[in-house]
This record gives sequence, structure tokens and C-alpha cells, in this order.
Amino acid sequence: MAISYKDSGVDVERGYKAVELMKKHVQSTFDKNVLGDIGSFGGFYSIAGEKMQEPVLVAGTDGVGTKLRYAFVADKHNTVGIDAVAMCVNDIVCQGARPLFFLDYFATGKLSPETVATVVSGVAEGCRQSGCALIGGETAEMPGFYPDGEYDMAGFAVGIVDKKDVINGKEIKEGDVLIGIASSGVHSNGYSLVRKLFGDYKNSPELERFDDRLKDKVLNVLLTPTKIYVKSVLSLISKVKVKGIAHITGGGFIENIPRIFPEGIGCEIKTDSYPLPAIFEIMKEKSGLENRQLYNTFNMGIGMVFCVSPENVDKTIESLTESGEKAYVIGKTVKGKGVELK
Repeated sequence: MAISYKDSGVDVERGYKAVELMKKHVQSTFDKNVLGDIGSFGGFYSIAGEKMQEPVLVAGTDGVGTKLRYAFVADKHNTVGIDAVAMCVNDIVCQGARPLFFLDYFATGKLSPETVATVVSGVAEGCRQSGCALIGGETAEMPGFYPDGEYDMAGFAVGIVDKKDVINGKEIKEGDVLIGIASSGVHSNGYSLVRKLFGDYKNSPELERFDDRLKDKVLNVLLTPTKIYVKSVLSLISKVKVKGIAHITGGGFIENIPRIFPEGIGCEIKTDSYPLPAIFEIMKEKSGLENRQLYNTFNMGIGMVFCVSPENVDKTIESLTESGEKAYVIGKTVKGKGVELK
């Protein structure tokens, strides 16, 4: 008796259906530079129209991490794709690069065409928010490798910047000013600790309860997608000289901000310079952690930090505010190393 691929748990027909269901979402992100259509062996994107002296491609890759567990618990799959895009495009725009295109990878034990199409709808939304095209991806059905109803996803983005316009932090010096913009919540980092604090199982009273401080159910707040800052950043750097940009992801303030500093420069951060979102107050209470541990794990309400000269502070805040961001002067650079919390 013959044993087929379908007998082993892989049904190619489900894959075909998934492609058909996701096609409209993918095509909604296309611009004039996309060549070809979904289904090719590679995604094609033309940069022939870029008017740059020395065009440089900047790439970034990331995944959603264990935040996905809450998507499974809530059976809500239309936002985690935004997270996947955000984690990549927010990184590459820190170098001054404009995202061009994105590719995603989705792996599961048993493919549900409807679920993968819903996830990809979120990826497409993230691409639209960041102005890039979703030109391809991969869907893998891996029987016995993932529990039923669960999946993993990741992706990568490629952007472009003229070499003379690369933002690399080399000009940062003592006395420069750090400006932070608000996050939309926990974003997509620190969820191993988040899950330890709130649990991660269906019908959990802790997750399903309405919290007065959050003005929502805890689970909804924890699933809030990562904010995409690309258009705000590109608008800012077209008008203001920005010396360095840090995306506050895993490692929080303590790890990410110093990455943009040259040797011999550190910073002081005033933790009371902006309003701390309620979700972080709650996690501080539940964990019993000191500030430095919290600021080394979570974004603590600040999604991105800009380093500018003192004379550019007002113009920076004005531009970010015009773009709809909440901007705060949160600190300054000093001689030394690392981050000092005040």
C-alpha cells in the first residue's frame, strides 16, 4: 500500500488555498517597483528609479517571539503580522534607510489556510504602514513539529539609503539631547517574563479580567501590536540633523541606547520625564523588580530614542508631534559609558 505525502500530514491543497486567500493582502502592498506576482521562486523589486549617489541596502530580520502565545490564547491572528514587520522596519530606519520590501516566513504543524491568510493580512497592514511592499514569503507545513493550532513566524526587510545620509552615531558628543517617542505598549519583547507574570493559558482569569488602569482586558493590551515609526522617522530626518536613533527592543534602554554612542559616551535618563504607561506599572508591581532590571527588559513606554544637538530639540519635537507621535526630552549624553537612570 502506497504512503502519500498527505498521509504524512502535509496537504499541498491546503497550501494552494492559503496562497489564494492571502493574495489580495499581498497585492495591496505592491508599488510600481514590484516586478512579477506572488508565486514566483523569488521576489523582484526594481531600484532603477532611486536617485542616489551611492545607494546602500540595509537589511533587518526578526520574529514575533513568545508574544505569539497570546495570539493562540485569544485566537486572534490579525495583529502579530504587524509585529513581525515592525520589528524589522523599525530597526533599519534607525540607519536612515527607507524600507523597500519585506518577506515573511510562517511555519506550522497543520496548515489552516484561513489562519495563515489572517496572519498575512497583518503582515500586509504592517507593510502599508511602513510604505514597503510584501514581495514574497514562505509557508511551511511541518507535521508533528508544532502543537495543533500553533505556529511560528518571522521575516526580514530591506531598505535603501544614500551612503552620505547613513545615520551611524559617529557625531554624537557630550551634551547632546535624547528625545523619546511613546510606544504602543509592550511591543514584542520581554514576553517570556510577561507570560510568567500573567500566565498564558486560555480562559485565564488574570488575562480576561478588565483592568481599570488599563481601561481594557489585560489580554487585549498584551496583544497590542508594535508601533511602526517609519514614516515619522523619515519625515523627521528629512528636516532635522539626527545624529543617532535607537529602537528600544529586547534589552530595553540599558542595552539599546548605548549601541548608537561612540567610544567614551554614555547617557543619563530621567525616568520621570514622561508618563509611564499603566501596563508597566502593573508589571513592576507584580514582578517586584528594581528599575534597572525593568529598563533592561522592557521598552517602559518609549519605543524609539533620537539623539540631536541642543539647538535641534524644538524642531525635532515639532516634527514628531506633527507626525502624531508623543515626544519627550528624556535625557542627555555624558562622558562615560552605558546608561544611568535618574
